[in-house]
Amino acid sequence: MGRQLGLYIHIPFCRSKCDYCDFYSLPGREERMDAYQRALLAHMKETAPQAKGYLVDTIYFGGGTPSHYGERRIRELLAQIRRRFEVAGNAEITLEANPESVDKKSMVRLRRAGVNRISLGMQSANDEELSALHRPHTFRQVQEAVEAIRAAKIKNLSLDLIYGLPGQDLVSWRDSLEKAISLGPQHLSCYGLKVEEHTPLHSRVLRGEVLPDDDAQADMYLWTVARLEAAGYRQYEISNFAQPGFQSRHNLKYWLMRPYLGFGPGAHSDFGGRRFSFMRDLDGYIDGVLEGRPIIDSDDLIPKRERSGEYLMLRLRTTTGIEEWEYRREYFMNFDPIEQKLDEFEHNGWAERDGTRWRLTPLGFLISNQLIGALLERQESATLETTLPKVREAPPPPPPSPQD
Repeated sequence: MGRQLGLYIHIPFCRSKCDYCDFYSLPGREERMDAYQRALLAHMKETAPQAKGYLVDTIYFGGGTPSHYGERRIRELLAQIRRRFEVAGNAEITLEANPESVDKKSMVRLRRAGVNRISLGMQSANDEELSALHRPHTFRQVQEAVEAIRAAKIKNLSLDLIYGLPGQDLVSWRDSLEKAISLGPQHLSCYGLKVEEHTPLHSRVLRGEVLPDDDAQADMYLWTVARLEAAGYRQYEISNFAQPGFQSRHNLKYWLMRPYLGFGPGAHSDFGGRRFSFMRDLDGYIDGVLEGRPIIDSDDLIPKRERSGEYLMLRLRTTTGIEEWEYRREYFMNFDPIEQKLDEFEHNGWAERDGTRWRLTPLGFLISNQLIGALLERQESATLETTLPKVREAPPPPPPSPQD
């Protein structure tokens, strides 16, 4: 099988909701877990025939807190996936987990079921910072969770951290990252805090709470890139760093525009030339699947020209970057206007060139939204220049008749 496919399974249940979280996650809805499990199993059975001819090489349980869902349900889902889909023997199977819901016994059972990668939500090594976010764990629980994961012989561990937290400065961020490195993960995701609307943190900021400013976050980010490089973690995406061979194969599917199917409320898919998502409504999703009612929230056929914009937007998040002839070959579009803009970025230290391949530098990653936006504008204007009909000039008037 030449075509590869990723599966994403959204587990929306959480023990508690963190103040910064804008994901579709629900605390206090455990009574719906069994019904949700039935819906997921039915949805997978219904969808699997569409994936005939694809080899599933990544499976990702995200959330929410999948480890809060219970290892028995995760094992049942994996058994269903193997029964309904063609799964590669070396598939990367990731489970997101929070430290307080990790123990050796459940990790052993999950590893035996095929889970071979854990993404652990550490966020900080400072208990005061964790408490300020309403995270339901301490740093000691992070250490205990890592010990349990290692004791279960799961060899691929990723830690999530956030910089720019309330009360955080460069000194405390350095301490968190150093403690994370000391835990020996194979992968680190380091995200700058974003204040999303309609979250408790947003309300706190509106009431006057002060967070580290953009300059402080920039200092934290640039120090992080240099420190992790020195520690053997190669940056491969704006916020992601890995030891050699441990990049997240599943997340790379999103950034490299490879096909994936999602299951669960709020889950997205990119499959068969279409992008679609399911409603962000737990009860609506369960009832829709089990009773045959619509669950699609959006469904779009993505034309080639729009894909070209996604190519720029997503690939420039990675250190692989974009390549001239890849762009010309895939989208039949002129790269010259894009390259002219990239030349400007290179002059400012925001981009760098390796032959015909371009990538953003760490300084460029800091302002990637603005840079990518400028490239998309340049692409759009260049497209209009080539598609708008040319205004033909009126022919010159005939020469005057000779006078007698």
